[in-house]
Amino acid sequence: MEFLCYHRDRPGSLALREELLEDHWSYMDQYQARMIARGPTFGADGETPTGSLHIVDLPDPAAARAFAFDEPGHQAGVYRDIVLRRWRNLLGRTMWEFPGGLTGGDRYLVLGFGSGEAVDLAVPAEKDELIAYGPLLSDDGDKWLGTAAVVRAPGPEAARAVLTEDRYASIEVHDWECGGRR
Repeated sequence: MEFLCYHRDRPGSLALREELLEDHWSYMDQYQARMIARGPTFGADGETPTGSLHIVDLPDPAAARAFAFDEPGHQAGVYRDIVLRRWRNLLGRTMWEFPGGLTGGDRYLVLGFGSGEAVDLAVPAEKDELIAYGPLLSDDGDKWLGTAAVVRAPGPEAARAVLTEDRYASIEVHDWECGGRR
């Protein structure tokens, strides 16, 4: 089962986040073989971290909750909240297999939170710039709750356009970069 976990930073937690970076990486190293995508999001300045995205294959929802809540930064109070949802990898690859590579170009995490009937269940026709793409689902995988995409795009509006704008209660676009040890 695949899960999307997005830890959102608590305002004022940058120093603590930086202090715990090695602990965070060491924790995530345990899951490297199961990672589909990972990396930080950034604020408007393009430098200040605002969150940490992990898309990972885990046995069940209980394992996903343990993954999210046992993370050292969460335990220490770096994050204000967590988005944790089942996810389905419609591209069938990891970020390391993205033909565009791990660097170059602006990259974004796009989260569309559902409202009403499911939408964007198929990979968009313009898929060449998609790093990761799939629906956000309920724990049992039966209910569509939204869509998440990681995309290389010329700007946030182009990234947002990956989703059908008027079919979501809200859409968030975050500056993102591939993460992990280099």
